[in-house]
Amino acid sequence: MNWRGILTAVAAVILLQACASQPEQYSGRDLNEASRVNTELGISYMQQGSLNLAMDSLKKAVEQDRSNAQAHAVLGVLHERLEQYDRAEASFRRSIRLESGVSWVHNNFGRFLCNRGNYREAQEQFRLAMQDPLYERRELPLANAGACALRAGNDSEASEFLRRALEHSPNFAPALFEMARLQYRQEDYRSARDYFDRFRNVSGMNAEALLLGIRIEHALGNLDDAASLALRLRADYPDSEELRDYRQMERDGTL
Repeated sequence: MNWRGILTAVAAVILLQACASQPEQYSGRDLNEASRVNTELGISYMQQGSLNLAMDSLKKAVEQDRSNAQAHAVLGVLHERLEQYDRAEASFRRSIRLESGVSWVHNNFGRFLCNRGNYREAQEQFRLAMQDPLYERRELPLANAGACALRAGNDSEASEFLRRALEHSPNFAPALFEMARLQYRQEDYRSARDYFDRFRNVSGMNAEALLLGIRIEHALGNLDDAASLALRLRADYPDSEELRDYRQMERDGTL
């Protein structure tokens, strides 16, 4: 679960929240309604992985109603997925100009900016996402803000955001993972293991999670547990960058 993967995974939850209804057929409706339906259809296609069809639907949506802020925001997510970063940023900014204060849009844009290395503006977008007192999933922008602060090297700010995220949702896996990473980096290995154990109780483990677990167990001297995680890394992710890193650390003696 790399930085980009964590933030993107969190964003996927928000995107689903934004428009969870199923696409419907329409006939003879006004253009605003047609735009809404095409936006939902575009989201449905994205969920299915049909990105070309998603693009067609979302382009229709903004042609039918250029003031459809949600369509522009979803286009931003799609352009980012297609690595069309300039277009993604333009779509996010257009959406916010049309309708500021939509928490999931600010959160997605903040995630995008953090992935592009614009940490300062990313944190401002996360702050805007947190301001809505009616936003039921405030752990999402809080966890994103924590992950982004950690990426920027601001450990104290990262810790504060992640703790707040866990206050809202104690079993929120991305925040637990980032707290485990943060505590490991600060050499508080017992606390790192506590967060890591909580994380794996509520989430599956990909290659990055397994490598973090190996490092924590080695630091604590739990070599059997580290070896067990290493076996899983070899078996489940034989071609992963994390396994290559693990083998290099074994050769270098840097575990």
